[in-house]
Amino acid sequence: MSTWIITPDKYLHEDQIIALRKVTEAAMLKAKSKGRQIAVRDYTVIEVALGTGLRVSELSNLKVEDIQLGRGQNSLVVRQGKGGKIGVVQFSTRLKNIILDYLNYRGSDSPYLFYSERSKQIQASGLQKIFKNCARNAGLHKRYSIHCLRHTYATELYKASDYNLRLVQQQLRHSSIQTTSVYSAVINPDLEKAVEAMDSKEN
Repeated sequence: MSTWIITPDKYLHEDQIIALRKVTEAAMLKAKSKGRQIAVRDYTVIEVALGTGLRVSELSNLKVEDIQLGRGQNSLVVRQGKGGKIGVVQFSTRLKNIILDYLNYRGSDSPYLFYSERSKQIQASGLQKIFKNCARNAGLHKRYSIHCLRHTYATELYKASDYNLRLVQQQLRHSSIQTTSVYSAVINPDLEKAVEAMDSKEN
């Protein structure tokens, strides 16, 4: 039985994240100046995906009432997670402000955070289309799908938490730490240090 692994081409690297955010933010600001909502929604989709690591189905099912934005609250409840599990995901103050701004700007009574022009709930395919369009404008390779943002979130959180695998497991809501350990296999600062030390000794 083969073991699934994360390879560097399955998540975005820092320069790619910057490029993606740059084009979506520019489109959002332009849309606001013209009183349009779609690019503002798309910007928020990318930011929520990058800032929470939610699966695409979870993004689609996310409701406004599931987001906790009160004083000192920066979290959301995933009610229809993998296997029907319920989980809580913490996020940054920056993302909280983006979501608040989006909620104040959008002109829909949909109970879902993300809606389409024709429906009160955007489907996974619609979210995929949003990502593909933003990724293309950012110059990213067409191999990337919106799921790469979950892997991107995990790798960025792993590094930001000083390589705390348990914390990543908690945020991704993995049942087993073995599932989360795929990120430690691709990001290993001790290994990087060791191979660099080998070269310095040879020189």
